[in-house]
Amino acid sequence: MTLAVRVPRELSARVPAEQRGPGLGRDSVRLLVSRGTEVAHHAFRELPGLLRAGDLLVVNTSPTLAAAVDGELGHARVVVHFSTRGDDGRWAVELRDPDGRGTTRARAGGPAGARVRLPGGVRLVFEEPLSADGERLWWVRASGPGVPGMLREHGRPIRYSYTERDQPLSAYRTVFALDSADGSGSAEMPSAARPFTARMVAELVSRGVQFAPLTLHTGVASAEAHEPPYPERFAVPEASARLINAVRAGDGRVIAVGTTAVRAMESAVGPDGAVRARAGWTDLVITPERGVRVVDGLLTGLHEPEASHLLMLEAVAGRAAIGRGYEEALRGRYLWHEFGDVHLLLPAENPHTQHCSRNCR
Repeated sequence: MTLAVRVPRELSARVPAEQRGPGLGRDSVRLLVSRGTEVAHHAFRELPGLLRAGDLLVVNTSPTLAAAVDGELGHARVVVHFSTRGDDGRWAVELRDPDGRGTTRARAGGPAGARVRLPGGVRLVFEEPLSADGERLWWVRASGPGVPGMLREHGRPIRYSYTERDQPLSAYRTVFALDSADGSGSAEMPSAARPFTARMVAELVSRGVQFAPLTLHTGVASAEAHEPPYPERFAVPEASARLINAVRAGDGRVIAVGTTAVRAMESAVGPDGAVRARAGWTDLVITPERGVRVVDGLLTGLHEPEASHLLMLEAVAGRAAIGRGYEEALRGRYLWHEFGDVHLLLPAENPHTQHCSRNCR
């Protein structure tokens, strides 16, 4: 899906919400709510009143890594974005050029055999492209001290040109993030969950809204060319699978917090439509043709009109709902990107529509 809209540069969220003025917090963002093609405007802090007892929020616990690090390729300065840790110990990385403003420009990866020197004595050797369809991401083998420790000491969060300045890693971690034993994590923040605070979680639980954690480690997105998502590591725990199935069997709604939660959850659905505990890699690309089998609603950020994420949104809510929602977001001057406002997609209020959203896919 390509929306026939243009997002003005001034609608990019340049700093986190809590830095925009005194007394503001992470939850000081706006919330656009779509129920079918009906759109309403809210503050994110009103979310507990928009959900109901028995609803289930499925959240991604992946921690954001300090995945950008300066290096040298020959005599050239480069920036390496660490995207994904492979099962064989290699890393998929993106090579970028510094642009002199604290951010980076795209550059070709490789070639095979190229060597990059990184801080702390880590050396990378480029081996092969991650995909036969492009050379943006490459598999590299690291020598010297471990990559996770090097990133903790010398890395910084990946930052794009629409942001105003570098931020501490804490600004890119959600309240649900859990550090993994092997140092794995997300190259980019699972940002739909960023506005949640501990207080908000407690209020939701007190109202009977449940939470199901899962993990999907996001890779480096394509900032210049909106490519389909690459394979990513994920895990759906047994307890979460049981909870999702129980809510689906009752009257509650399964609402994913972020497109990463949708991808992980839908990757764990069996032929019978039940979610099962599963861990590994997913190459699932969710399109309107494929549809969704588990998800009733989605809380997500606002995506660029060309982004492949919009195909997933259309699979959840339908093309008309997404088109109408984005028209209202532009008219209402909502803010885009990881520090921006959020969009809640819920089933239409019509009882027949709610029934079909789950049973007629």
